[in-house]
Amino acid sequence: MNKQEQLKHQVALAALEYFDDYDMVVGIGTGSTVNCLIDVLPQVKSRIDSCVSSSIETTRRLKEHGFHVKELNQTGPLSLYIDGADECDTHNRLIKGGGGALTREKIIAAASDKFVCIVDESKMIKILGSFPLPVEVIPMAQSHVARALVKLGGQPELRQGFITDNGNIIIDVHNLKIIDPLKIESQINDIAGVVCNGIFAYQKAYVTLIASKNGIKIQN
Repeated sequence: MNKQEQLKHQVALAALEYFDDYDMVVGIGTGSTVNCLIDVLPQVKSRIDSCVSSSIETTRRLKEHGFHVKELNQTGPLSLYIDGADECDTHNRLIKGGGGALTREKIIAAASDKFVCIVDESKMIKILGSFPLPVEVIPMAQSHVARALVKLGGQPELRQGFITDNGNIIIDVHNLKIIDPLKIESQINDIAGVVCNGIFAYQKAYVTLIASKNGIKIQN
């Protein structure tokens, strides 16, 4: 296990502290750090009634570990949602969607009482936008959306050979300085043909757990 994998494992273990009730219905995100969480999740299995998954891959992993996975439409509000991020600023605003599950992730975050983000220190940044911003787009709107993203100052690039679990495409926007995440999140979502974008400012994390060589930092 290399250094970064060790940090992901440490922060996944730290997240188990938030499973602090019984019969919890919890949301589980997508990505390499969440995969570490799923591997240790059996340690708190007695507290979990069922899970709502943000992707087909996460559903597969949860079922392999014996967890009952429900659709969000079958549940009420979720107690807890845990997910990683591609970038996180000092206000717990995020860029997500490197794995392409941003729309389902944002829906589950909105439906949850508490969103706990788990990252290693490499994901922390002062201004969002160094990581290309994923935008999920209805295929027929690809060129229209790309032109609108250029007007906002970004360089859009189609994610080649990738289709989301919702049957849409991803446009990754490079070199977009996100000084005002709330404003840019709204502007992009208002473009006709955009399903969702990967700025999590309205649905920012309640708390971020950050793994570093000095241990776990809790950023409220």
